[in-house]
Amino acid sequence: MRKILLILVVVAFVIGCTETPKLEHKFSIKVSYSAEVDSLAKDGRLLLMLSTDDSNEPRFQINDGLNTQLIFGVNVENWAKDSVITFDETVFGYPYESLKDVPPGEYNVQALLNVYETFNLSTGHTVKLPMDNGEGQQWNKSPGNLYSKPFKIRVAGNGFENVSVDLNQVIAPIEEPEDTKWIKHVKVKSEKLSEFWGRDIFLGAHVLLPKGFEEHPEAKYPLMVFHGHFPSDFGGFRTTPPDPNMKPEYSERFSLEGYNIIQQQEAYDFYKRWNEPDFPRFIVLQIQHPTPYYDDSYAVNSASQGPYGDAITYELIPEIEKQFRGMGEGWSRFLYGGSTGGWEALAVQVKYPDEYNGCFAACPDPIDFRAYTLTNIYEDENAYFYKSAHKTLEVPSHRNYLGQIQSTLKQGNHLELVLGDKSRSGQQWDIWEATYSPQAEDGYPERIWDKKTGDIDHEVAEYWKENFDLRHILERDWDKLGDNLKGKIHIYCGDMDNYYLNNAVYLMEDFLESTTDPYYEGEVKYGDRDEHCWNGDPDQPNAITRLRYNTMYVPKIMERIEKSAPKGADLTSWRYK
Repeated sequence: MRKILLILVVVAFVIGCTETPKLEHKFSIKVSYSAEVDSLAKDGRLLLMLSTDDSNEPRFQINDGLNTQLIFGVNVENWAKDSVITFDETVFGYPYESLKDVPPGEYNVQALLNVYETFNLSTGHTVKLPMDNGEGQQWNKSPGNLYSKPFKIRVAGNGFENVSVDLNQVIAPIEEPEDTKWIKHVKVKSEKLSEFWGRDIFLGAHVLLPKGFEEHPEAKYPLMVFHGHFPSDFGGFRTTPPDPNMKPEYSERFSLEGYNIIQQQEAYDFYKRWNEPDFPRFIVLQIQHPTPYYDDSYAVNSASQGPYGDAITYELIPEIEKQFRGMGEGWSRFLYGGSTGGWEALAVQVKYPDEYNGCFAACPDPIDFRAYTLTNIYEDENAYFYKSAHKTLEVPSHRNYLGQIQSTLKQGNHLELVLGDKSRSGQQWDIWEATYSPQAEDGYPERIWDKKTGDIDHEVAEYWKENFDLRHILERDWDKLGDNLKGKIHIYCGDMDNYYLNNAVYLMEDFLESTTDPYYEGEVKYGDRDEHCWNGDPDQPNAITRLRYNTMYVPKIMERIEKSAPKGADLTSWRYK
């Protein structure tokens, strides 16, 4: 028996010695930068990206749609050259929350540092944020940001093997557009914003001049303010026909071949219309007002971004009117725009009712927070999931005209959390917080909901309601605002808006149609099965109407001028042939 036991021990020992050793799991990637690109210590958001798509760099493949690639993010403070930042399995990511969840396979890897600057606010807070550098707050192409060239790695079942990424590239500065006969570019230092941010802050403008501007020095002009996302130059205006050598490009969004050629043709058609003898002579203004939180400020005063509404209305616009012979009176100013620009057009009209004579708001961002896309921030407990005792169902955030879902609220917000904490992602949900929320003790915006869980803070929601819920403000203050807004509110939205923005428009329409003493005397229209951003033309699809903002509201503006211009107003100097 003792002999048998001895044999068994020996056999067990031999088997143990010949077993394949367990592989060590490694879920970490190291990132550094050298003095070759910059010698100064850096603050910012360090982003690590992995992609299985070879068609472009990973930094241009991150989104909240079905075709997104992988991204992970960490804050860095006083990050010195040649020191190493390690991404491990604890770092939050999207769409996989951890590096350990990345499936085995071949990936392109790339890292980028979105550089933060320090701002000493007039509120007494010190915050670190990405300054816009002429690109319109786009982290993947902002001048001065450091990045690496992509290279391939292999992810095995046990993770990564000794992967190190070196940030050895710097995004180059952007050249500013040059003036032409028709388009002028203006920058104005805002004293109001400079005081708030603790440094010089400038507002920019692209100004389209009317035909005959130089030949008619006696003329003074009405002003059309086109609100929207950051414009690198005045868009949609072209003095020559489409480039005959241009290769047609397919638009996946609109299912149109040669959409780039259509865009150039529409821009040229606008130029021809602008020069027709019967066309009214206006000044058209597109504003550059990016903030450290987004590609534009939402054109209103806010706790975390400062007095952009006052700066635009009382500093920038009067300067533009002074330089280019604008009339400089409220009856002669009009607002229009789509999406973000639609919300801005309506909000500015509501916040400054005497300074503007009409707004044309297409597919506006939520104008009633009972329909903050698909969330009622006042009654819902959670933004990410529908209330249910026994079932989990995520709230959608994007659909096509057939109702097919491409993304959810949770996914979009988790991507933003990877790109930047404290509302610093530069994306949509965060800019709404930066605009609508009170300022927290640390100087950043209060969260409307927990970014990871979706649990709503109803105290913050009440602040939003009283200050930025446009339907609520109109209903609350109609006895004070009604007379100054009568005939000025025009809203247009597709009933299959991709972001469910039509739901808030329905609620706004319910209130507007209920108004008396005075009745609002405006217009709310819907495009049948039209997506984002239908803007009021029932005879043309989105693909075309979105290219005609600068002309489609002109007849309505002229009608408004005829009805509302004060006695003795100049209605002739600018109507030359």
